Amino acid sequence: MEEQNLRQRSTAPAAASPATNDGKPTRDKKLIMARRGLRSLSVAISVPLLLSLLSFSLYPQPPATKPRLSWLPPAWVMHTVTAFTACLMALAAWLVWADGGMQSPAVASLYAAQLALGLAWAPMVRAGPAIAGIGIAATMAAVQAGCSRCFRRVNPVAGDLVVPCIAWAAFMTAVSYAMM
Repeated sequence: MEEQNLRQRSTAPAAASPATNDGKPTRDKKLIMARRGLRSLSVAISVPLLLSLLSFSLYPQPPATKPRLSWLPPAWVMHTVTAFTACLMALAAWLVWADGGMQSPAVASLYAAQLALGLAWAPMVRAGPAIAGIGIAATMAAVQAGCSRCFRRVNPVAGDLVVPCIAWAAFMTAVSYAMM
């Protein structure tokens, strides 16, 4: 099972790891740790990406009833950028997890909430009332701002990776408003 192979990066001192005579970890040990890290990174990014793509593909595009506004991007651009921001957010969360920051329930719940809101936006905009799409996108921007703040405490790079996601959620709010 892949879940058993996922490991969190340890902050234990180097003396506790298997070492050669000079106190440095062996090359094989570093290679094994690198492979585990790549495996956990690929799982951490691919799951939100696949969920995001699934969210858009399960709900067909409704027929256009209003004339399209010139500043609205085509649907394929919305799908692509949304999938990219899901990957960016997953990378930021993985960086925080690797540094041990996901042990805090607040950080983990904020990340889970923004993931759920991101998955709910497309079906709600297509099938539900337009005001719900605005509420979901605005809430997602606020939750991502909280994620950025919490992530920055653990890993400053992770906090900075969330900023484009916040901008995209704000744009999604404007798109939802324009679809009303």
